[in-house]
Amino acid sequence: MYPRVRIHMDKLRRNLDACAGIIQKVPGCTLMIVTKGVCAYPPIVRMLTEHPGVDFLADSRIQNLKSYAVQARQAGKQTVLLRLSMPSEVSEVVEYADVSFQSELSTIRLLDEAAGRAGKRHNVVLMIDLGDLREGIFYQKEEEIFSTVAELLLLKHIRLYGLGTNLTCYGAIIPKYENLSLLVGLARKLEQRFHIRLPMVSGGNSSSIYLIEQGNLPEGINNLRLGESFLLGNDTAYGTRIPGTVGDALELEAEVIEIKEKPSLPVGEIGVDAFGHRPTYEDKGIMRRAIVAVGRQDVDTDSLQPRDPQIEILGGSSDHLLLDLTHCTTVYQVGDRIQFTLGYGSMLKAFTSPYVEKVI
Repeated sequence: MYPRVRIHMDKLRRNLDACAGIIQKVPGCTLMIVTKGVCAYPPIVRMLTEHPGVDFLADSRIQNLKSYAVQARQAGKQTVLLRLSMPSEVSEVVEYADVSFQSELSTIRLLDEAAGRAGKRHNVVLMIDLGDLREGIFYQKEEEIFSTVAELLLLKHIRLYGLGTNLTCYGAIIPKYENLSLLVGLARKLEQRFHIRLPMVSGGNSSSIYLIEQGNLPEGINNLRLGESFLLGNDTAYGTRIPGTVGDALELEAEVIEIKEKPSLPVGEIGVDAFGHRPTYEDKGIMRRAIVAVGRQDVDTDSLQPRDPQIEILGGSSDHLLLDLTHCTTVYQVGDRIQFTLGYGSMLKAFTSPYVEKVI
């Protein structure tokens, strides 16, 4: 069936080996692999549970953790819920996540109650916002951080497992020695004030891994959460290739359903497209245009790259991707399949879409 994502397990294993090797350069640093980008695809999860360099399997959705929690625990891996818990899901969080990332004391209290009912003690990583302005207590509000920790430590069924931060995903703030050192400093202050030990200081995601190669990861950061680095081989801080990885472990294949010669400019008054945007066009004369059977319901057309460098993506609607074949030396026909490498957005959508088959 097409469209489909072809998964090269040998290349993914190579990427995982490379990422694990980089993490191992930092004494005591643990590796958390994020599975949300592939919707916890079972063969990939199996590879992760079998890899000795992986310490934690993490996801933002409890449904995905539920699908592999038993398997991960049997392999000696801990499961982590990355997105702040919804109050309505705390019972499932306690059941399927060994660790969860939190910032709201009211939710942590609900987790305490749920853990008590389940006869468990749940591990919480308190999130600190270092300026990216997504989740977490803002780093400058130290008294709020201290008071939150003071109350958290009184809860019978919650263990403060550590501090964490997220950078780049929303505000595009680059992890640096300076901002990650603030996280380490807060962790040390909490340990001294409350006479505790925090097992984890989680210093970010695939945008932080470059600091290891530069020797600039602050001492005290002892966990990184990697998804795109492993799946696509990307350092997401500067968009560079991580040493030892490849970027084509995941490929999209889509089938050509029309090839016609048409003008490059639409004819008539231009309004807005199906997504509310007012497009602009360049007059390039008559084109050899193709349509492939995949669209914006299935992929992010802006983060697709044709494997044939002579193909240009013109755009797409919900179910159609339009290509310019004018300068191609390959003579494509209806029924041919065209391959694309996936960026993060396309990978995320393709694995989420039930209309895109996944094959190994």
